[in-house]
Amino acid sequence: MRKPSFITRITTQHVLAAYHQGIFPMADGLDGRINWYTASRRALVPLDERFTVRRSLRQVLRKSRLGVTVNTAFDEVIRACARHHDKQADGVWLSEQMIALYLGLHREGHTHSVEVWREGRLIGGLYGVAIGAAFCGESMFSRESYASQIALVYLVERLREHGFELLDAQIMSPHLTQFGAYEVAHEEYLELLAKALQKERQFA
Repeated sequence: MRKPSFITRITTQHVLAAYHQGIFPMADGLDGRINWYTASRRALVPLDERFTVRRSLRQVLRKSRLGVTVNTAFDEVIRACARHHDKQADGVWLSEQMIALYLGLHREGHTHSVEVWREGRLIGGLYGVAIGAAFCGESMFSRESYASQIALVYLVERLREHGFELLDAQIMSPHLTQFGAYEVAHEEYLELLAKALQKERQFA
């Protein structure tokens, strides 16, 4: 990943402007400063027929009695994602400053969450940033098997229904490849993003 220059005093508008340029933030530790990154290869989740749902997950979707909601527990979702990151070994987390910025963006209508529930208990979810016809997925978490995957399937369905054209997952992972995710060069991603930004879409 390439790391652009550092901004000392960050506002929600700085964060939103960065996403419009294909840049995303990461913090160095829970209390560390925020740095800004681009990826030479950008991971995208397809919103067309290339999106793949494995048979085992389809069976879970048919049989489970889980509830799925949107924007009902954004604070809980992002903090659960932060705790999930805190357990990882890569040394990059959601800092308190980043959480505050995303909460601010949520109040402004730019960030959204998908929540998965079992009997009133939050067991999984994800959140991201909606800009134009693009949705920039930021993070997900799961407290039970398949919970984050169910959130992603629901997200794709919602983006399709609302006419979104781009689902940006930033960095490829084995978790994403099972859904048909693929990579494009940074330059191609910027072209796709520019086209998506020319259109207005409503996530919620």
